[in-house]
Amino acid sequence: MTSIFDQHLPRTEANHAPLSPLAFIERTAEVYPERLAIVHGSLRQTWAQTYARCRRLASALQRAGIGKNDTVAVMLPNTPPMVEAHFGVPMAGAVLNALNTRLDPEAIAFMLDHGEAKAVIVDPEFAPTMAKALALRQSQAPLLLIDVEDAVYGPAAQRLGTQTYEDFLAQGDAQFAWELPGDEWDAIALNYTSGTTGNPKGVVYHHRGAYTNAISNVLEWDMPKHAVYLWTLPMFHCNGWCFPWTVAARAGVNVCLRRVEAQAIFDAIRQHGVTHYCGAPIVHGLLVNAPAALKEGVPAGVKAMVAGAAPPASMIEGMEKMGFDLTHVYGLTEVYGPATVCAQHEAWNALDIGERARLNARQGVRYHLQRAARVLDPETMQPVPWDGETMGEIMFQGNIAMKGYLKNPKATEEAFRGGWFHSGDLAVQYPDGYIKIKDRSKDIIISGGENISSIEVEDVLYRHPDVLAAAVVAKPDAKWGETPCAFVELKAGAQTTPEDIVAHCRKHLAGFKVPRAVVFGELPKTSTGKIQKFELRKQAGSAAAIDV
Repeated sequence: MTSIFDQHLPRTEANHAPLSPLAFIERTAEVYPERLAIVHGSLRQTWAQTYARCRRLASALQRAGIGKNDTVAVMLPNTPPMVEAHFGVPMAGAVLNALNTRLDPEAIAFMLDHGEAKAVIVDPEFAPTMAKALALRQSQAPLLLIDVEDAVYGPAAQRLGTQTYEDFLAQGDAQFAWELPGDEWDAIALNYTSGTTGNPKGVVYHHRGAYTNAISNVLEWDMPKHAVYLWTLPMFHCNGWCFPWTVAARAGVNVCLRRVEAQAIFDAIRQHGVTHYCGAPIVHGLLVNAPAALKEGVPAGVKAMVAGAAPPASMIEGMEKMGFDLTHVYGLTEVYGPATVCAQHEAWNALDIGERARLNARQGVRYHLQRAARVLDPETMQPVPWDGETMGEIMFQGNIAMKGYLKNPKATEEAFRGGWFHSGDLAVQYPDGYIKIKDRSKDIIISGGENISSIEVEDVLYRHPDVLAAAVVAKPDAKWGETPCAFVELKAGAQTTPEDIVAHCRKHLAGFKVPRAVVFGELPKTSTGKIQKFELRKQAGSAAAIDV
């Protein structure tokens, strides 16, 4: 029987439109056409100019035969063409595949083939890698190759295609009549996971998810109109956590940055009045540990967002000394970057740094527009008790979740088993509902039948004043099965010994949790700054044990 609320109440263009972040740039260009949109070297580009260039890109792509659900790959740093691609590519109906610029040619070739790229836009810095990748492709399908020229980069470009980015845009119409997707479930982007074994999986984003996460970013940060956002976070990483679309929604300023260096970051903050930036812990650590001279004249009040690992007390304290306001978020590629936030409470400000660090180290609560984030028992799919002790798996439900894995129905089905997205992260949930990761399921160390959270041990290591970075993995042991092995990267000039590290851990951990081996050296990291534990596991077997 038809409800009275459905009778003669049709869904039409007048009362319903698909949610898409493309609408943000359209509105901003109409309302704030002369506001600054992009800063790059000497370039100053308004929102009206940026919108026109995005429309030219979309028009030129369509004229080149690229349209609905065709993949356009880009290998670009955080420069204006990368910002423009986030709008121009989907305006053409195509799907943006932002390639990780730090990957090897073999990985890039796999992604071009797997994603069936029809066009590739390449920055000159990465032309040599792309040239090798193109030669390794299995597909014989033709590719439209577009070379970007960037005066900020400097060196002469290796040409891969027959036209430059600017020449290509000149072929497009600045008044191109693009349309919102017919369905907000349409794909907007393709991102590959940084898988540690086997080929990476292609994560497909939809317009609705990109829209909702972009707005959630505004809400979590109370982001004002005309915020000045510094691009320290790579836009190839989860589409910059959806911030290209967030900045457009707020008519903000994209301050581009080719390389993440302390000097360049502090200079940009001073010169352009940067108000917001995001990054992995390694980026924030770079700033905290920079020489004092570099920090002179840096204004207080800059808002920073950190994800990838819980911020240790030393980082929180260092950020506070600089006058920066740090927000801890958590997520994965499959949930558009951040999907939970450690929402802070005023009462926390009165606590000592150790207690604030403990509270802020939690992954927190769901993003505003995410339906649910819970810790569930992966076998029963029931919530674990909110006691801060019972471990389960973090799972997500709602709009901020991928469409699925490209060409991988089995992995998609497993990821969404039971109506939830399974993160693979083991965690507890506290009485206040805040989630705290204990470990990746594969990173739990089982020693003599006891479970040891590598993250718990790492938290203690980070409290040592000489430790810059730390990772703990399982070391095979004839008696215990496994014991903790700590890999530690020390701060410059530190004279700490392995025995000092063990003694420090003894003060804060149960005996069976104390590392039985300590290895000093630079830690291997992924292209997004995450420590590569799979590499450390290979080394752990030969690490010398310490008498604890």
